[in-house]
Amino acid sequence: MRKHKNWLWLLAYAVILVAIAIPTFAWMQSNNHFLAQRRKSDMSPIIMVPGSSATTERFNDLVDMLNKNSATKHSLLKVNVDQHNHLKFTGSISRGDNEPIIVIGFSNNHDGYSNIKKQAGWLNLAFYQLTQQYKFNNFKAFGHSNGGLIWTYWLEHYYSDYSPNVVMKRLMTLGTPYNFSESNVNRKTQMLTDFIHYRKRIPKNLVVYNISGGESYDSDGRVPENSVAAGKYIYQKQVAHYTTMTVTGADAQHSSLPQNQQVVQIIQQYLQDPQVQDRHQPRKRKTKQN
Repeated sequence: MRKHKNWLWLLAYAVILVAIAIPTFAWMQSNNHFLAQRRKSDMSPIIMVPGSSATTERFNDLVDMLNKNSATKHSLLKVNVDQHNHLKFTGSISRGDNEPIIVIGFSNNHDGYSNIKKQAGWLNLAFYQLTQQYKFNNFKAFGHSNGGLIWTYWLEHYYSDYSPNVVMKRLMTLGTPYNFSESNVNRKTQMLTDFIHYRKRIPKNLVVYNISGGESYDSDGRVPENSVAAGKYIYQKQVAHYTTMTVTGADAQHSSLPQNQQVVQIIQQYLQDPQVQDRHQPRKRKTKQN
């Protein structure tokens, strides 16, 4: 009788093990397949985030300029995230386009540090959906004005959820007010203080380009040059390469920077991947590296 009971217990135990093992094995198979798809992906998008008061239409002219004289055309996908976490997609990614441009904007596009935190969360919602749908394993990031602040907050608070399976290769910020409107870096805003505090979360293999506009000697007409330059306290000596540039002349005013021809050339030279950018574009820019 005892042997019979022991046999029943062993049978029951075996059934439980099988019941646990089957879904676990299925999950492992599914997860391994997902990771394998990501490793095989050739897509490396450029993901752009506009500044405050701007929409997903902000970079239309910039994309047209990038495509105008380029042998490889970028398709354009736009994602708008509303305050209820709903995503609206417009445009599409063309088949065979390994470097599409994706613009992520927000219905609540107001200024302010508290709002930048919210926008970083909405950026993460869109980014997660994009990684699930397109399974890219690397990308480049671009942010104009507050878009650079949103990317910075996202790097420090969300990026670790994706790394090392999804890698940000390069980040380019344009006219980004790292110290808001404060021109004296000795008077750091709470946002800049927080960015500096969490800077160690930023990946060390990242390449960062921080571009400012030079409408005057100390401002692009809206953002103080010293506020843009304050990005060095966040990225310098933390990332693999940190480079600053200043564009001057026509269209160097803050709102005109995305359409500035020098900025377009800088994007083609430093942000795009070499194998897809136009070989005939000039490559003369001198940079300051730290």
